[in-house]
Amino acid sequence: MPTLPYPMNTTQDPWVKKESAASEGWVTMLWSLSVSSFAVGGMIASVFGGWLGDKLGRIKAMLVANILSLTGALLMGCSKLGPSHIFIISGRAVSGLYSGLISGLVPMYIGEIAPTTLRGALGTIHQLAIVMGILISQIVGLEFILGNPDRWHIMLGLSAGRAILQSLLLFFCPESPRYLYIKLEKEVKAKKSLKRLRGCDDVNKDMIEIRKEKEEASSGQKVSMIQLFTTSSYRQPLLVALMLHMAQQLSGINAIFYYSTGIFQSAGIRQPVYATIGVGAVNTVFTALSVVLVEKAGRRSLLLIGMSGMFFCAIVMSVGLILLNKLAWMSYVSMTAIFLFVSFFEIGPGPIPWFMVAEFFGQGPRPAALALASFSNWFCNFITGLCFPYIEGFCGPYVFFLFAGVILVFTLFIFFKVPETKGKSLEEIAAEFQKKKSGSSQGPKGAVEMEFLGSPETA
Repeated sequence: MPTLPYPMNTTQDPWVKKESAASEGWVTMLWSLSVSSFAVGGMIASVFGGWLGDKLGRIKAMLVANILSLTGALLMGCSKLGPSHIFIISGRAVSGLYSGLISGLVPMYIGEIAPTTLRGALGTIHQLAIVMGILISQIVGLEFILGNPDRWHIMLGLSAGRAILQSLLLFFCPESPRYLYIKLEKEVKAKKSLKRLRGCDDVNKDMIEIRKEKEEASSGQKVSMIQLFTTSSYRQPLLVALMLHMAQQLSGINAIFYYSTGIFQSAGIRQPVYATIGVGAVNTVFTALSVVLVEKAGRRSLLLIGMSGMFFCAIVMSVGLILLNKLAWMSYVSMTAIFLFVSFFEIGPGPIPWFMVAEFFGQGPRPAALALASFSNWFCNFITGLCFPYIEGFCGPYVFFLFAGVILVFTLFIFFKVPETKGKSLEEIAAEFQKKKSGSSQGPKGAVEMEFLGSPETA
């Protein structure tokens, strides 16, 4: 990769020093761009996920999204053939477009095909697949595998294989029965899809539920993003949805994932790359644990447990880094805190916000709400990736005290404002929001619930 923005005369000593400084700054900028361009692509595309899913159907929309994934992988995989920094940044931006679309489409699809009793568990499996992918990428990135000067471009292009595999598997996935019946009014195809999903011929109970949802959707109108902010019954659940996604990204978890190797080096770990893989392994194990717990302990309880644990781990992490020069064993304290921080994150704050938003809204407002929540998630991801190196440079080992303060604020918000949604219908969730809505007058319950479910019109 080029290290200078323009050619310079290197024969004079003063210019050599300036060139070195410029080179370091240029590489830092390219590194920040390569990290943040992925989030920029995600931000842009996240707004269109719901629209594309309604236009093409859930399965076809995911197939179209995979074209972007394949394009991004090929750009990065071919980065040795041209200006590598341009290929990598462009490839990551295009891959970000794919991820932005898929981060809205997948939770929507899972929420529409899952039985009520398995809604949380299946939603968490989505996150489990993501963290397993992160772990695999960390392993293949080891120097003796693909993380070396000869094969690094192969590693960057490997996601093309995943895109092709996912595209092939999508042909075996049934279309969302809710989309088929509510959007396309194809009852026969909806029943056929349900029979494939449930593995039995008796799908009358599911069809009654879908018919009821169709009646509620047809009694109102499609809800735009602006209406989510202007309609009073949507504002509270929308605020909670946005705050949950902000809490996920601003907790400091991406600071650990993006720069974990450097953090372990600061903590005095001799082989930081293996410690980083250990974080990925812990990440995967506790996400799998969350799949089991989410339908037993409930969403709200796991969010509070996870955020509280992350708060204390962030404090311990900073204390360990501050005292590292005085007490050598503090490196183990910091490392343990990082592992526990990731564990608590994957128990609740990691997987739950993605599917919980879909539980807050009915068929009318759901696509717009998911798009806004996804956008807020990607925007906070972008801010963290872009700003953390500078914040860490300014705050040093005290940086995780800052994250601890942020986590505390979000924990208090969850305690006072987030309702439990486990096993509850949309009407019951709407009623829970009304209970938690401070300072508001109580209107007729039925009207509020119908408006919340997708009908912003007044009776």
